[in-house]
Amino acid sequence: MMFSELVIDLQNQLKKDLAQIRFLLKKNPTAGYAKIVEIGKEVGRKYNIKLIVNFPGVGKIEEFEMYGKRDLSLIINHDLKKFSIDREIIKQKAKEILGDVETQDAYMNDDKEGVRIHTKYWKIDVLPHSLHIWTELDSKVTAFCDWLIENAYKTK
Repeated sequence: MMFSELVIDLQNQLKKDLAQIRFLLKKNPTAGYAKIVEIGKEVGRKYNIKLIVNFPGVGKIEEFEMYGKRDLSLIINHDLKKFSIDREIIKQKAKEILGDVETQDAYMNDDKEGVRIHTKYWKIDVLPHSLHIWTELDSKVTAFCDWLIENAYKTK
């Protein structure tokens, strides 16, 4: 699996069902959100992951053109507590691909590990079992996530 393939698939499915989503959001916002969640789960199932489309912030759910293009969570293997590669490699690759970002160890408790990559405006949380992207998916973010899926999560 490539991250870029997954998000294109997600975006296409959301776009295909956009008229129904908009109708549901207008009639019953909870039902509209549930439809978006359902689409994310269906797409994720094809790739053997749990895919969640997030809307952190007031009004983001009405930004229809951004569906599947930001704020995604991928739960890849809920049981993993350690990366298959050294965290320093993830941090180094983040700086190489994303440029001027801060990296730090995160969620380092209960024998778990993680990495947070961030700027003043956004963050990406990389955990052994999941990936949480709290920014727009530009070409650099997508390239970094493709690298993570192939190297840190060892999924093909």
